[in-house]
Amino acid sequence: MTEGNFVDYVKVHVTSGNGGKGSTHLRREKFVAMGGPDGGDGGRGGHIIIRGNSNLWTLVHYKYKRHFKAGHGGHGGKQRSTGANGEDIILEVPLGTVIKNTDSGEVLFEITENQEERIVAEGGKGGRGNWHFKSATNQTPRYAQSGIEGEECNLTLELKVLADVGLVGFPNAGKSTLLSVITSAKPKIADYEFTTLKPNLGIVEYRDFQSFVMADIPGIIEGAAEGKGLGHYFLRHIERNATLLFLIPADSNDISKEYEILLDELRRYNPEMLDKQRLVAVSKCDMLDDELIAEMDALMKEDFVDVEYLFISSVAQKGIAELKDKLWQRLNE
Repeated sequence: MTEGNFVDYVKVHVTSGNGGKGSTHLRREKFVAMGGPDGGDGGRGGHIIIRGNSNLWTLVHYKYKRHFKAGHGGHGGKQRSTGANGEDIILEVPLGTVIKNTDSGEVLFEITENQEERIVAEGGKGGRGNWHFKSATNQTPRYAQSGIEGEECNLTLELKVLADVGLVGFPNAGKSTLLSVITSAKPKIADYEFTTLKPNLGIVEYRDFQSFVMADIPGIIEGAAEGKGLGHYFLRHIERNATLLFLIPADSNDISKEYEILLDELRRYNPEMLDKQRLVAVSKCDMLDDELIAEMDALMKEDFVDVEYLFISSVAQKGIAELKDKLWQRLNE
């Protein structure tokens, strides 16, 4: 999937169908001059339905078409025949999509299961035909109900990537390189900040034909929780990850300080993120010799008491197997 085709935020306008009118037909047959009312009910208007689809990873199919209108219910007919129901419109979305009312900002629901269906705009009910209104004092009612109008609303579809492991780090920390090494994903890699502007997903193959999904999230900068940089645009994707892998380059001025800044941004955005499993990987260790790594390890043991860490190099394939083992262990605890 190219970066331009990854769409995780769209606004759409939906309108459900109107209910059909009830019929005012009076029965007229040969030798039956005054048969009485037999007008049928109108059909239901079409619903607007949101359905989860596990085969979708993006909302790109709503990039250019934003207006959806369901069919109107058919009118009632003679012999108490009910009008046809209006055609439903089904909007398929990836799992992890949050549906919001654009005007009020209210979160309506979230789609998390395959083939899960939720009606977001109900079609109007059909009107009742005139045979419902006959009585001893009014045996030939010449009126019927009109159908109820459908609903109309503006919706925001917001995708939060569903992945087992989320890569967290500052820009240019080596997240995309790591993803390209341990998965078949081909993210854009370059030596400048914010190379990654959209989340990239890759499947990590593990032992015995097992696998898990890893997400490369655009880099975090200080102040991201307030919307600085790409801000909320990508922080929401980390909410759905079961385990967070913090990636800090070996040439960082202060590894412990970088880790605390990243943690603080997650805490300010959503404190519940700190309840997730965490692992710290010091990347780009191919630049260090064994003596330097030993010195850094001694210093880090004092600062990283509550979280496990390891040294890796994506380019030199150093520590990758151990990283997979530790991630798999956390995902299955």
